[in-house]
Amino acid sequence: MFEGFISRDIMGSGAGIHVVTGGSGPPLLLLHGYPQSHVMWHKVAPQLAQDFTLVLPDLRGYGASDKPKGAVDHSNYSKRVMAQDMVDVMDALGFGQFGIAAHDRGGRVAHRLAVDHPHCVNKLMLLDISPTLTMYEHTSMEFARAYWWWFFLIQPAPFPETLICAQPELYLKKKIGYGTAGLAPFTDEAYAAYLRHISDASTVHGMCEDYRAAASIDLEHDRADRDAGRRIKCPLHVIWGEHGVVQRCFKPLEDWRKVTDERFAVTGYPVPSGHYIAEQIPERTIGEITQFF
Repeated sequence: MFEGFISRDIMGSGAGIHVVTGGSGPPLLLLHGYPQSHVMWHKVAPQLAQDFTLVLPDLRGYGASDKPKGAVDHSNYSKRVMAQDMVDVMDALGFGQFGIAAHDRGGRVAHRLAVDHPHCVNKLMLLDISPTLTMYEHTSMEFARAYWWWFFLIQPAPFPETLICAQPELYLKKKIGYGTAGLAPFTDEAYAAYLRHISDASTVHGMCEDYRAAASIDLEHDRADRDAGRRIKCPLHVIWGEHGVVQRCFKPLEDWRKVTDERFAVTGYPVPSGHYIAEQIPERTIGEITQFF
């Protein structure tokens, strides 16, 4: 799926990060969501590589990256630590400043990276999310029913891990096929990769720890930012699926403006898609990324 790209492993902050790189031009870090890996960018990467040097990592706990056992307080899966992984990766590749386009969980890592390392990020684009703290503090019955895995995965180990590992394909189809598009956005190759990931017990644990951190230590960090007035300090572009849950339950443009320094523009709008934008409408995704960056 990534012909001509180079695969390598780079040591981050306590975890080895698997990275695929390719293309030429300004550096662009692409971060994936749950329950995926760098594979989610396979429909857009070849064309984007004509204009950008692409860096496509698997987040800690996902894909072919390391999956350390979660700490008692889930701190080793905090978005602060996962963001540091990405800074380490980009530094190892020689990129001190770069753009980021990020979907879903990767967007939460990107948000933390932009706040903790503002000198690194020149532009930020987020796909189909509102800020983590906003989403938890404004949880409604509709959101809880639609995003049930947010509340299932944060249960103490090994409860969700045990259930997912008992029927990984049943779980995967339920998770990624819940939207109006069903499984149509996913090629056979991508689906096989996602099934392989979620059939691995250590990956399932890493994914659960990502969510456990989001519902605990990440909220502490986000509240501390809010109290101290720390915000995103770069231009931000947000797109979200007009057929998705974020569209129904939140106000992404307004939500992101609240956590971005007022000196920087925040643009965005819904696009004709569900949650998995890069795989459902790849040509539109390429256009949005190319135009913004």
